[in-house]
Amino acid sequence: MIQLLHVSKTYPPSSPALIDITLSIEDGHFVFLTGPSGAGKTTLLKLLFREEEPSEGQILIDHQNVTRLRSRGVARLRRRIGLVFQEFRLLPRLTVMENVALAAQVVGVSRREAQIKAVRILRELGLEKPQAKPLMLSAGEQQRVAIARALINEPRLILADEPTGNLDPGLAEEIMRIFLKLREAGTTLIVASHNLDLIKRYGSRILSLRQGRLVDDLERVTEAHAL
Repeated sequence: MIQLLHVSKTYPPSSPALIDITLSIEDGHFVFLTGPSGAGKTTLLKLLFREEEPSEGQILIDHQNVTRLRSRGVARLRRRIGLVFQEFRLLPRLTVMENVALAAQVVGVSRREAQIKAVRILRELGLEKPQAKPLMLSAGEQQRVAIARALINEPRLILADEPTGNLDPGLAEEIMRIFLKLREAGTTLIVASHNLDLIKRYGSRILSLRQGRLVDDLERVTEAHAL
């Protein structure tokens, strides 16, 4: 479970990014985070990953107060979280397999085991080009590689910041279907997005931010759940 208790974040000298956010997210839920640019979506994701620290309030993940973690605790927290961005952030000189395997190697998995895991995950996501370089792939394929990289350490939580922002509608639907399969497997997903069509179709819970405040928290049954 994720809990934010009266969380605020202010950047120097006096720019509030989040103001008094209190919410909870149960394990295995698929949550959309929406709002206009500058509403605080990316800041909230950074706080969950401990890339930023709150100015006020507490953040609990699995009953652990992440705001009090030291460096080793932050490293352990991050191993349980997968990140997906609008920019794919793939290393162009590495192959697809190497890009994905690297995320496992940096947490201590042997190179051989990491490569085996990378190939398996890529196949599960429909990618049969492990030796290709990222720039040889389409945008949709590159985003699937980025998702594979996020999944290789078997995280319980995926944080995605505008993951379909650079994709056409058809490819965006493909990425959402991958996320639905992850949710069905018990993964918790928090997806920041401006895409209202995808939010309406797939959002079982929608958190709306405006000027740093949580202004709406909507739960509903969606078409995706009814399928």
